[in-house]
Order: sequence, then structure tokens, then C-alpha cells
Amino acid sequence: MTAPDPFTPARLGPLTLRNRLIKCATFEGATPDALVTDDLIDFHREVAAGGVAMSTVAYCAVSPEGRTDRHQIWLRGEAVPGLTRLTEAIHAEGAFAAAQLGHAGPVANSVSNRRKALGPSRIPAPMGMSVTRKLDADGISEMLATFRQAARIAVDSGFDGLEIHCGHNYLISCFLSPLLNHRRDEYGGSLVNRARFAREVVEAVREEVGDQAAIWAKLNMYDGAGRLGFGVDEACAVAQLLESDGHLDAIEPTAGSSLLNPMYLFHGDPPRDEFADAFRGAMRLGLKATGPMFLKHYDYHDAYLLPLARQLRAAVRMPLILLGGITDRPSMELALTEGFDFVAMGRALLREPGLPLRIQSDPTARSRCVHCNLCMPTIYSHTRCPVRTGEVPDPLVAEATTIRSE
Repeated sequence: MTAPDPFTPARLGPLTLRNRLIKCATFEGATPDALVTDDLIDFHREVAAGGVAMSTVAYCAVSPEGRTDRHQIWLRGEAVPGLTRLTEAIHAEGAFAAAQLGHAGPVANSVSNRRKALGPSRIPAPMGMSVTRKLDADGISEMLATFRQAARIAVDSGFDGLEIHCGHNYLISCFLSPLLNHRRDEYGGSLVNRARFAREVVEAVREEVGDQAAIWAKLNMYDGAGRLGFGVDEACAVAQLLESDGHLDAIEPTAGSSLLNPMYLFHGDPPRDEFADAFRGAMRLGLKATGPMFLKHYDYHDAYLLPLARQLRAAVRMPLILLGGITDRPSMELALTEGFDFVAMGRALLREPGLPLRIQSDPTARSRCVHCNLCMPTIYSHTRCPVRTGEVPDPLVAEATTIRSE
């Protein structure tokens, strides 16, 4: 099979994207007052100018307690002027703007947010050194209305796409997980019951915005918690349920758990010391002690989520967006050859926002990202690539210097 050209236009729901490249959601750490800043606008303007078809803004929490900490945007009237400036800046560079809608659930820092973290059950919420409050039936109804309102605010602010976060053991993902969802009502137990909340959220968002935006779900394939957690077989079944409902334009398969195994998404070097140093007090000490167990090492290779995502590709016919190790034209073409409709890029764009244009002009171009993952701890201050900013030496330059000297 001949791969489609990744740089030709393609349809995603009601949108025609200028190419098949999407900047995935990566929290930028540039909203200290939970509002859009010039730094955030500059970040996404640069990415849009670098050649992607859509830039995804994260994290757009649907409610104040749904943030991982109080410095993240949550969607309310006060945020609209800044969000509008942001989407206008992305549009001015010829790209579409997407908002990642979600609720952090047990990943929320209740101390920072000054609000109780929420979950499908009472489970640990380690960021706030607490336990979650279980959402009751009324709470679930209120949460559906909250997602609906957030979607409306996002679209009215100029966003063209909405990504519903069903991954990484955030709130919706927790409902899906047999390890974290201990409910005995219609939202717990069987997979159909555990998937009910995700399906209702997607339905509520679609009912609210109709065809005013493309809508896709970021869906965990595997949370990295072993046989007791959420795995690819259940993910395939959930994807089939979401496809049968008919409310989504695509699914973006992802993996890993911010609670249990974050490095399963970020293959490459685990920055254990740097990650611990981003915190204070008990959290820092805890991460120093448990670093090797919590931040595990997974070898990097291009398109590293493809083996899992192939199973999802075989289970559904709807469009899929491949994430994980998309760094050059061969990895893009591999994804498209295997039936994926779009590719999403993250760390490679932190290192080099203009990489898509460089690849388009030079098919042999390679990303300068070395998968050191030193960008991960920077989300708590200002998300960046420390190699790009010169805070740490560039390994590629050091390697080239060594080769020349030999």
C-alpha cells in the first residue's frame, strides 16, 4: 500500500486540515493565573507557524477542581477574551485550534486547587496527599452539564476542535479502569457500565456544539498497571462502543497513567531527579525514594505506541490519530500506511516547532529531540525543552563534536 502524503489536506469531521499533522496536547505551564498569557499565545503561534494543521491547547479544565493545579486554565467567562486572542493567533498562521477538555479527577492537586479531588470511587489523590470524593448520581449529572458548558465556551472562543481527555487515569479514564472504579451502580462493574460516563460525556459535548467543531477522544489503550488495570482488549471494546454511538470524529489512542505509570507514555530516559526537584516537601522526598518504581524506563523507538494502536485500528473503522514517537517522514508514512488518518507530535515540537516545515522541504530530515524527557518536569514552571533553551548541553552537538575529533 502506498502511504498518503502526510502533507496533503485531509478531513476531520467538519474540518479540512491543511495536512495530517496535529500538535498534541502538552500542558504549557504558561498560565499562572489560570488565564491565557502572551507566553501561551506565542507558544502556539510558533507551533502553528511551524507547519502543523492544528495545535491543541492543554490543559482546558472543565471546572476549577478539575485542574492538576490552580495555575491551569479552567473554562469560564473570564477566560474567553484570552482564549479568543489565542485562537485568533493560531488561525492567523493558517492552522486550526483545538482545546483539550477534561477533568483531572484524582490527578488534581486538591491543596493547590483548594477543592476536593473527585473520582468514581474513594481512591488516593497523591498530588494533594488525600483521597477523592466519590461522584454520586447528582454529581455525575452536574459533571455532564459542566462538560457541556465548557464545550460551548471553547467553541464560542474560536476553537475548531475539541479533544475529550479519556486517558492517563484522569477522571473519565478512572471510570474506565477496573482498578480504580469500585462502584456497584450503573457506572461500575462491567465494562459497559464503566464506559457509560465516557459515552455520556461525549454525547453531551456533541449535543452542545453539533458540527461546529471536530470532536475526538484521547483514549487510553493501556494504563501500565498490569493485568488489574485497563488494557488494550477493553480499550478496543470501548472504542467500538464510542464508534457505535456516532458522536466522535476520531480517536487518539494513548497510554500510561499519571497516577500509576507516567513513563509508559513518555518512552525514553526517565528524569527522576529533575522530576522530584520540581516539587517541595513530602512530594519531593517521596519521588526521590520511589523514583525507580514510579518513573520506569521504557526504551524509545519511533512510533512506539503503534503495536498497541494496531489493535485499536483493527477494532474500529473510524479515523484514528497515532501518537507516540512521530519524529520524521518515515514514521508519518508508516502510520498512514497502516491505516491511521492523522499523526500527533509532542516532544519533537517542543524541541523544534518548525520541524514539520523542515520535513516537508527535506524528506530525510530528522527531529533534534533526543527523548531525554527533561521537558517533563518543566510543566510545573514553564514547559520547554531545556536542550533548546541551552539549559543543558545538546547531546547531538556533543556527539557530532566527538565524531569529528575522532
